Amino acid sequence: MELTVENLYKNYGQKVALKGVSFVLGQGVYGLLGPNGSGKSTLMNILTGNVRATSGTVFWNGQNIAEMGKDYRKILGYVPQQQALYPDFTGMRFLSYIATLQGLKSKEAKERISYALDVVELSHVSSKKIRSYSGGMKQRLLIAQAILTDPKVLIMDEPTAGLDPKQRVLMRNLIVEIASDKVVLIATHVVSDIEWISKEILLLKEGSLIQKGNRDLLIRSIQEKIETSSKRNKKNVDLEDIYLYYFGE
Repeated sequence: MELTVENLYKNYGQKVALKGVSFVLGQGVYGLLGPNGSGKSTLMNILTGNVRATSGTVFWNGQNIAEMGKDYRKILGYVPQQQALYPDFTGMRFLSYIATLQGLKSKEAKERISYALDVVELSHVSSKKIRSYSGGMKQRLLIAQAILTDPKVLIMDEPTAGLDPKQRVLMRNLIVEIASDKVVLIATHVVSDIEWISKEILLLKEGSLIQKGNRDLLIRSIQEKIETSSKRNKKNVDLEDIYLYYFGE
Protein backbone atom coordinates (compact mmCIF):
# COMPACT_ATOMS: atom_id res chain seq x y z
CA MET A 1 0.00 0.00 0.00
CA GLU A 2 1.87 3.04 -1.27
CA LEU A 3 0.96 6.47 -2.63
CA THR A 4 3.92 8.03 -4.43
CA VAL A 5 4.11 11.68 -5.49
CA GLU A 6 6.89 12.29 -7.96
CA ASN A 7 8.17 15.78 -8.86
CA LEU A 8 4.81 17.57 -9.03
CA TYR A 9 4.61 21.04 -10.52
CA LYS A 10 1.45 23.09 -10.94
CA ASN A 11 1.33 26.46 -12.67
CA TYR A 12 -1.61 28.84 -12.84
CA GLY A 13 -0.43 31.22 -15.54
CA GLN A 14 2.67 32.93 -14.14
CA LYS A 15 2.00 31.68 -10.61
CA VAL A 16 3.75 28.45 -9.57
CA ALA A 17 1.57 26.74 -6.95
CA LEU A 18 3.68 23.58 -6.58
CA LYS A 19 7.42 23.33 -7.18
CA GLY A 20 8.72 19.80 -7.64
CA VAL A 21 6.93 18.16 -4.70
CA SER A 22 7.87 14.51 -4.06
CA PHE A 23 7.07 12.09 -1.23
CA VAL A 24 5.94 8.53 -0.50
CA LEU A 25 3.11 7.59 1.89
CA GLY A 26 2.41 4.14 3.29
CA GLN A 27 -0.34 2.93 5.58
CA GLY A 28 -1.20 5.36 8.39
CA VAL A 29 -2.04 9.00 9.07
CA TYR A 30 0.08 11.79 7.59
CA GLY A 31 -0.20 15.51 8.21
CA LEU A 32 0.33 18.12 5.52
CA LEU A 33 1.10 21.32 7.40
CA GLY A 34 1.43 24.80 5.98
CA PRO A 35 -0.09 28.29 6.09
CA ASN A 36 -2.81 29.49 3.75
CA GLY A 37 -1.44 29.88 0.24
CA SER A 38 1.26 27.23 0.68
CA GLY A 39 -0.19 24.95 -2.02
CA LYS A 40 -1.99 22.45 0.22
CA SER A 41 -5.36 22.63 -1.54
CA THR A 42 -3.71 22.45 -4.96
CA LEU A 43 -1.88 19.30 -3.92
CA MET A 44 -5.10 17.82 -2.52
CA ASN A 45 -6.91 18.51 -5.77
CA ILE A 46 -4.19 16.79 -7.78
CA LEU A 47 -4.20 13.75 -5.49
CA THR A 48 -7.99 13.46 -5.84
CA GLY A 49 -7.90 13.87 -9.62
CA ASN A 50 -9.83 17.16 -9.60
CA VAL A 51 -6.87 19.10 -11.02
CA ARG A 52 -4.21 17.96 -13.46
CA ALA A 53 -0.58 18.69 -12.60
CA THR A 54 1.48 20.76 -15.02
CA SER A 55 4.12 18.05 -14.75
CA GLY A 56 4.99 15.16 -12.48
CA THR A 57 3.12 11.96 -11.62
CA VAL A 58 1.14 10.39 -8.78
CA PHE A 59 1.32 6.61 -8.43
CA TRP A 60 -0.80 4.16 -6.44
CA ASN A 61 1.11 0.92 -5.88
CA GLY A 62 3.23 1.71 -8.93
CA GLN A 63 0.33 2.64 -11.22
CA ASN A 64 -0.18 6.13 -12.61
CA ILE A 65 -3.47 7.35 -11.12
CA ALA A 66 -4.23 9.31 -14.31
CA GLU A 67 -4.18 6.02 -16.23
CA MET A 68 -6.12 4.14 -13.56
CA GLY A 69 -9.16 6.40 -14.02
CA LYS A 70 -12.26 4.96 -12.30
CA ASP A 71 -10.18 2.21 -10.68
CA TYR A 72 -8.38 4.89 -8.67
CA ARG A 73 -11.62 6.66 -7.80
CA LYS A 74 -12.94 3.39 -6.38
CA ILE A 75 -10.19 3.29 -3.76
CA LEU A 76 -10.28 7.04 -3.05
CA GLY A 77 -12.19 8.90 -0.35
CA TYR A 78 -12.21 12.70 -0.13
CA VAL A 79 -13.30 15.05 2.63
CA PRO A 80 -13.38 18.54 1.07
CA GLN A 81 -12.72 21.76 2.95
CA GLN A 82 -16.11 23.20 2.02
CA GLN A 83 -19.27 21.57 3.33
CA ALA A 84 -20.95 20.70 0.01
CA LEU A 85 -24.15 19.37 1.56
CA TYR A 86 -27.86 19.56 0.75
CA PRO A 87 -29.63 21.20 3.73
CA ASP A 88 -33.05 19.78 2.88
CA PHE A 89 -31.74 16.21 2.59
CA THR A 90 -31.68 13.98 5.63
CA GLY A 91 -28.33 12.42 6.50
CA MET A 92 -29.60 9.05 5.23
CA ARG A 93 -30.85 10.49 1.94
CA PHE A 94 -27.56 12.31 1.37
CA LEU A 95 -25.51 9.15 1.88
CA SER A 96 -27.92 7.16 -0.32
CA TYR A 97 -27.43 9.75 -3.05
CA ILE A 98 -23.64 9.53 -2.74
CA ALA A 99 -23.80 5.72 -2.77
CA THR A 100 -25.76 5.85 -6.04
CA LEU A 101 -23.19 8.19 -7.58
CA GLN A 102 -20.43 5.79 -6.52
CA GLY A 103 -22.20 2.86 -8.16
CA LEU A 104 -22.94 0.82 -5.04
CA LYS A 105 -25.63 -1.85 -5.43
CA SER A 106 -28.69 -1.55 -3.21
CA LYS A 107 -27.73 -4.22 -0.66
CA GLU A 108 -24.12 -3.11 -0.44
CA ALA A 109 -25.15 0.54 -0.20
CA LYS A 110 -27.47 -0.20 2.71
CA GLU A 111 -24.72 -2.05 4.59
CA ARG A 112 -22.06 0.60 3.92
CA ILE A 113 -24.36 3.49 4.86
CA SER A 114 -25.25 1.78 8.14
CA TYR A 115 -21.56 1.18 8.85
CA ALA A 116 -20.52 4.75 7.98
CA LEU A 117 -23.26 6.31 10.10
CA ASP A 118 -22.27 4.10 13.03
CA VAL A 119 -18.56 4.95 12.73
CA VAL A 120 -19.20 8.71 12.74
CA GLU A 121 -21.90 8.39 15.42
CA LEU A 122 -24.72 9.88 13.37
CA SER A 123 -27.13 6.93 13.27
CA HIS A 124 -29.44 8.62 15.76
CA VAL A 125 -29.88 11.71 13.57
CA SER A 126 -29.83 10.06 10.14
CA SER A 127 -33.53 10.83 9.58
CA LYS A 128 -33.12 14.51 10.46
CA LYS A 129 -32.50 17.19 7.84
CA ILE A 130 -28.92 18.31 7.44
CA ARG A 131 -29.91 21.93 8.09
CA SER A 132 -30.48 20.93 11.72
CA TYR A 133 -26.97 19.47 12.11
CA SER A 134 -24.24 21.24 14.07
CA GLY A 135 -20.93 22.07 12.38
CA GLY A 136 -19.32 19.01 13.91
CA MET A 137 -22.12 16.74 12.73
CA LYS A 138 -21.80 18.09 9.19
CA GLN A 139 -18.07 17.42 9.20
CA ARG A 140 -18.70 13.86 10.41
CA LEU A 141 -21.25 13.40 7.63
CA LEU A 142 -18.60 14.43 5.11
CA ILE A 143 -16.32 11.75 6.55
CA ALA A 144 -19.18 9.24 6.31
CA GLN A 145 -19.61 9.90 2.58
CA ALA A 146 -15.85 9.60 2.08
CA ILE A 147 -15.65 6.12 3.62
CA LEU A 148 -18.73 4.59 1.97
CA THR A 149 -16.63 2.51 -0.43
CA ASP A 150 -14.05 1.58 2.22
CA PRO A 151 -11.32 3.55 0.39
CA LYS A 152 -7.64 2.72 0.68
CA VAL A 153 -6.66 6.38 0.18
CA LEU A 154 -8.41 9.03 2.27
CA ILE A 155 -7.66 12.70 1.53
CA MET A 156 -8.89 15.26 4.07
CA ASP A 157 -8.68 19.01 3.42
CA GLU A 158 -8.99 21.01 6.67
CA PRO A 159 -11.38 18.45 8.23
CA THR A 160 -11.76 20.37 11.52
CA ALA A 161 -12.47 23.78 9.99
CA GLY A 162 -15.05 25.64 12.07
CA LEU A 163 -15.08 23.12 14.92
CA ASP A 164 -14.67 23.99 18.58
CA PRO A 165 -11.84 22.42 20.65
CA LYS A 166 -14.00 19.55 21.95
CA GLN A 167 -15.20 18.71 18.45
CA ARG A 168 -11.61 18.79 17.19
CA VAL A 169 -10.62 16.14 19.73
CA LEU A 170 -13.55 13.95 18.71
CA MET A 171 -12.63 14.36 15.05
CA ARG A 172 -9.00 13.37 15.68
CA ASN A 173 -10.10 10.26 17.55
CA LEU A 174 -12.43 9.35 14.69
CA ILE A 175 -9.66 9.75 12.12
CA VAL A 176 -7.37 7.43 14.08
CA GLU A 177 -10.15 4.86 14.33
CA ILE A 178 -10.85 4.67 10.60
CA ALA A 179 -7.20 4.90 9.48
CA SER A 180 -6.03 1.43 10.52
CA ASP A 181 -5.96 0.04 6.96
CA LYS A 182 -5.68 3.20 4.86
CA VAL A 183 -3.33 5.89 3.65
CA VAL A 184 -4.74 9.05 5.23
CA LEU A 185 -3.43 12.51 4.35
CA ILE A 186 -4.74 15.49 6.33
CA ALA A 187 -4.06 18.99 5.01
CA THR A 188 -4.29 21.68 7.67
CA HIS A 189 -2.70 24.79 9.13
CA VAL A 190 -3.73 23.79 12.66
CA VAL A 191 -0.82 22.05 14.40
CA SER A 192 -2.93 20.34 17.07
CA ASP A 193 -4.99 18.54 14.42
CA ILE A 194 -2.09 16.35 13.35
CA GLU A 195 0.68 16.61 15.96
CA TRP A 196 -0.05 13.42 17.90
CA ILE A 197 -1.87 11.26 15.35
CA SER A 198 0.50 11.55 12.38
CA LYS A 199 3.00 8.91 11.39
CA GLU A 200 4.86 11.66 9.56
CA ILE A 201 4.35 15.37 8.96
CA LEU A 202 5.04 17.15 5.69
CA LEU A 203 5.80 20.88 5.77
CA LEU A 204 4.77 22.78 2.65
CA LYS A 205 5.83 26.38 2.09
CA GLU A 206 5.22 28.48 -1.03
CA GLY A 207 4.67 25.33 -3.09
CA SER A 208 7.80 23.49 -1.93
CA LEU A 209 8.11 20.56 0.46
CA ILE A 210 10.69 21.93 2.89
CA GLN A 211 10.73 19.18 5.52
CA LYS A 212 9.26 15.72 6.23
CA GLY A 213 9.44 13.41 9.25
CA ASN A 214 7.77 12.35 12.45
CA ARG A 215 7.14 14.82 15.24
CA ASP A 216 10.25 13.97 17.26
CA LEU A 217 12.53 14.07 14.23
CA LEU A 218 11.24 17.50 13.19
CA ILE A 219 11.73 18.84 16.70
CA ARG A 220 15.26 17.43 17.00
CA SER A 221 16.23 18.87 13.62
CA ILE A 222 16.00 22.47 14.84
CA GLN A 223 15.70 22.14 18.62
CA GLU A 224 19.07 23.67 19.37
CA LYS A 225 18.32 26.67 17.17
CA ILE A 226 14.95 27.20 18.83
CA GLU A 227 16.41 26.90 22.32
CA THR A 228 19.21 29.35 21.50
CA SER A 229 16.89 31.95 20.02
CA SER A 230 14.11 31.62 22.60
CA LYS A 231 16.11 30.49 25.64
CA ARG A 232 13.52 27.81 26.29
CA ASN A 233 14.17 24.55 28.07
CA LYS A 234 14.31 21.44 25.94
CA LYS A 235 11.05 20.08 27.37
CA ASN A 236 9.12 23.12 26.15
CA VAL A 237 9.92 22.77 22.45
CA ASP A 238 6.97 21.35 20.50
CA LEU A 239 5.51 21.20 17.00
CA GLU A 240 4.01 24.66 17.40
CA ASP A 241 7.58 25.96 17.62
CA ILE A 242 8.43 24.08 14.43
CA TYR A 243 5.53 25.76 12.67
CA LEU A 244 6.58 29.20 13.84
CA TYR A 245 10.21 28.53 12.93
CA TYR A 246 9.44 27.59 9.33
CA PHE A 247 6.37 29.68 8.61
CA GLY A 248 6.73 32.64 10.95
CA GLU A 249 3.04 32.84 11.81
